[in-house]
Amino acid sequence: MTSWKTRNRSFYYEGAPEPDDLDLKPAETALLVIDVQNTYVERPDRARLSPAEQASYDKWTPFHDRMQKQVIPNSRRLLELCRKAKIECLFARIACQTHDGRDRSLSQKMPGWNNLLLPKNEHASQLVPALSPVGDEITVTKTTDSALTGTNLRLILHNLGIRNVICAGIFTDQCVSSTVRSLADESFQVIVVEDCCAAGTDELHDKELAIINMIYCHVMNSDELIRMMKLQ
Repeated sequence: MTSWKTRNRSFYYEGAPEPDDLDLKPAETALLVIDVQNTYVERPDRARLSPAEQASYDKWTPFHDRMQKQVIPNSRRLLELCRKAKIECLFARIACQTHDGRDRSLSQKMPGWNNLLLPKNEHASQLVPALSPVGDEITVTKTTDSALTGTNLRLILHNLGIRNVICAGIFTDQCVSSTVRSLADESFQVIVVEDCCAAGTDELHDKELAIINMIYCHVMNSDELIRMMKLQ
């Protein structure tokens, strides 16, 4: 059985030595759940859609299955264990301040799937109930892919004394990846929990994990992380 130390390797790291276990002290570690919002998990009635819309619906079914069967349950479990261990839990979401989205970044105004209009107070922009903050847990709101670039998250992490950031959420190849790269550039140690993330397809998910692993982050699954951190 392979472990996180040898999985998800790209061409660049095929012969690299295995990393040591990570020393993730709870007081210096945060869990960041990225963009698991209503707009990405709610679906229309398929029977009411046109044939073209049904074809698109069916293409997205594997993603929705992964979200409901893996990403949301595993992320919720991880949140519960981190809260018990007094590990900071933070959240990021995409939401614009204006009704027409004029404050969005260029990437969210580009034509196509990524053209997102999510005013901050609308239902679509809210975090899903299963992965929402509890008590005074912090949520940052962004109109960028990176949760660092578009918010004061870097300052928040610094003020909290955080050195290690565990990332979960969507989409692996977009906002998760952008956030991971920004965190790495700011010298945070980053862990991506592969079964707490999803991309539009498993192929995109797997490719992005190989691209970011061992340079911008360490990629592992939730069971491996829980064992390594002795969370229970």
